Amino acid sequence: MEDSATPLRKGRGAQFNTVNRFERLHYEPDLIQPDEWGEVPGTKTQFFAENPKKIISEVKSPDVPMLKSINPYQGCEHGCIYCYARNAHEYWGFSAGLDFESRIMVKKNAAQLLEAELLSPRWKPVPISLSGNTDCYQPAERQFRITRSLLEVFLKYRNPVGIITKNALILRDLDLLSELAKHNLVHVYITLTTLNEELRRALEPRTVTAKQRLAVIRKLTEAGIPTGVMTAPIIPGLNDHEIPKLIEAAAEAGALAAGYTVVRLNGAIGELFEDWIHKAFPDRADKVLRQIKDCHGGSLNDSRWGTRMRGEGALSEHIRTLHAVACARYFGGRTFPKLDRTQFRKEGMQMKLF
Repeated sequence: MEDSATPLRKGRGAQFNTVNRFERLHYEPDLIQPDEWGEVPGTKTQFFAENPKKIISEVKSPDVPMLKSINPYQGCEHGCIYCYARNAHEYWGFSAGLDFESRIMVKKNAAQLLEAELLSPRWKPVPISLSGNTDCYQPAERQFRITRSLLEVFLKYRNPVGIITKNALILRDLDLLSELAKHNLVHVYITLTTLNEELRRALEPRTVTAKQRLAVIRKLTEAGIPTGVMTAPIIPGLNDHEIPKLIEAAAEAGALAAGYTVVRLNGAIGELFEDWIHKAFPDRADKVLRQIKDCHGGSLNDSRWGTRMRGEGALSEHIRTLHAVACARYFGGRTFPKLDRTQFRKEGMQMKLF
């Protein structure tokens, strides 16, 4: 952990690289000097090609409603300090810290793999979620366009898809999303963590503003694309008081529903978050950490099925009630249309030839 007196590094969530628990050896640079943009030498974003043999992952967690997911990218340049996906980066030999947001694995063959799996005799049409781990519309998508190629395959075979993102880049694909929506084949959730720009810049340094995210919800809704909001994660002492305002703003923009999770800081994320909160908000760091622990049985780390996503205790119950009351007030009478599995066609667009 770096000295807490060190100023917050701009443009990155993590302030250092944690030790990879799978690696026996690691190195520490003797001296770290950021450049004029706040970057540390060696943390400029790098991309690495990955060629997986399979692209659809099975989701076995009882706390997550999705059954299958696709992550076009491993690692995420958004740099959200709380991101649970950071720990997965260690499986690639990287750190959950700066490496996670500056060394991005790119699955360039994702669309080809998806098409092959949809053509398999064993495939039964079920919704597939994009961004079950990292954001499918992170900055790398502007260059690699993998998410767009996946949407083209979903539309070709008319297999339902769900998307969760916090990036306005999704509007680039409005044409595909609109066509999917005509057939009840897509749901979108936009993550909205805070309306406070100071907090957003520190918490999620390379993401778009709350104002832009609300504009995205509005434009998606106007295009007929069913859109909800994820007010997640709720971090006690930082954004829990914003819950009603977040839900009200999302509802005014046209969102149909809202979900949430309570932050949990498993593995290396706890060390990264503690370092970050003492740099970013030293005046309330101890209170925030104490309240997070209050939601998870006295620990920052919580892996228990059933409680890890929502927490437990009086504070977690207060968050649940506040969220439920706000949803009832602002989303009354609104529902998501059910995703349609019946339109799946193994022939893809070839059937138009007959």
